[in-house]
Amino acid sequence: MKTLFFGWRYLWARPLGAALNVLLLSLGLASITFLLLVGAQLAKAFDRDLAGIDLVVGAKGSPMQLILSGVLHIDVPTGNVPLSAARELEQNPLVERLIPISLGDNIDGFRIVGTTPAYIEHYQAKLAQGQLWSEPMQVVLGANVARKLGLQMGQTFIGSHGLGAGGHAHGDNPYRVVGILQPNGSVLDRLVLTDSASVWKVHEDYTAVDDEDRAIMIEEREITLALIKYRTPLAAVSFPRYVNSSTEMQAAAPALEITRLLSMLGLGTDVLRAFAAVLLLTAGLSVFIALWSAVRERRSDLALLRMLGASPGKVAALLLCEAWWLGALSAVLGLALGQGFASALGWFLQLDHSLLVGGMIWPTELGWVPVLALSVSLAAALLPAVGAYRVSVLELLQSR
Repeated sequence: MKTLFFGWRYLWARPLGAALNVLLLSLGLASITFLLLVGAQLAKAFDRDLAGIDLVVGAKGSPMQLILSGVLHIDVPTGNVPLSAARELEQNPLVERLIPISLGDNIDGFRIVGTTPAYIEHYQAKLAQGQLWSEPMQVVLGANVARKLGLQMGQTFIGSHGLGAGGHAHGDNPYRVVGILQPNGSVLDRLVLTDSASVWKVHEDYTAVDDEDRAIMIEEREITLALIKYRTPLAAVSFPRYVNSSTEMQAAAPALEITRLLSMLGLGTDVLRAFAAVLLLTAGLSVFIALWSAVRERRSDLALLRMLGASPGKVAALLLCEAWWLGALSAVLGLALGQGFASALGWFLQLDHSLLVGGMIWPTELGWVPVLALSVSLAAALLPAVGAYRVSVLELLQSR
């Protein structure tokens, strides 16, 4: 304990140098912490929201855009597809389940999604209050939507056209809250769910000029996309090809597109990892130089300690304790900064109700951050400690 105490005092004997070393090492550790947090949360979000969805079918365009807009709800859709075409796919013997998704409106940036109760069942979400919709214009709120907008059971609200705030308000067709979901960590937490007929009604009432026009719209109803689960894994070989070649729609496999997305993001994460490695290397060299200089400057103190009975091991342990304090402080600060960076990123993303990325979670991978901090600091102190261990008392006294 005395060695640890003296190591702390020695560390802050030169506060400016110590603070610089702590800062350099902390920035490298913060970068690594940030990457671990974001990577763990994105992987969890992808695994959670894509689970059980074998294929997404929508209008022709970008396959990745279909996945991002229809499953993760962080992009705009490629267009609409005829309801009749989706129903034909639903009758295909290779399809076990088809969940329709209709987009087009929002409330304060939260998307209003027309679908069926199967969408809620797919994510195994439970009701905290109320019940599911039984007729058009009734909605079930995700937990985050209810909390952020302050909506309660029985309240009504008006949706705005488009997927972002600021569109035309559909004032003639208010929605009524009949249920609120429990938080379950899925994409449903940030959605407003209603019957597909609600989306059709809002837009048909807004654009229809007479009964004949309305009848035509009913016959030509569309959905934005469909989420499909295969009846057999063998369907993955033939069904997407069938959709792409024999229909006017496009099929996108979530597993394939997310793999492509992560590979594109990989370059950015590699750059950040390289940046973090450079910071850690710089910090290690700085610690080494500081401790090596400390040994030369404290030769008189080391001589006095040896004369008072301190063994060579005790003298070396003093430098290692100084490095240990440096690593421990840097680990705490690096973890705090990394959590802060992740929280800031989550705050910015939530402005557009995007992926839920934030700080204050502790994946098991973060346990390597303190280990890395102590490894770098102790490795940098190893050579100075060996140098202090090998110097004799006579040489130390002669250097005074």
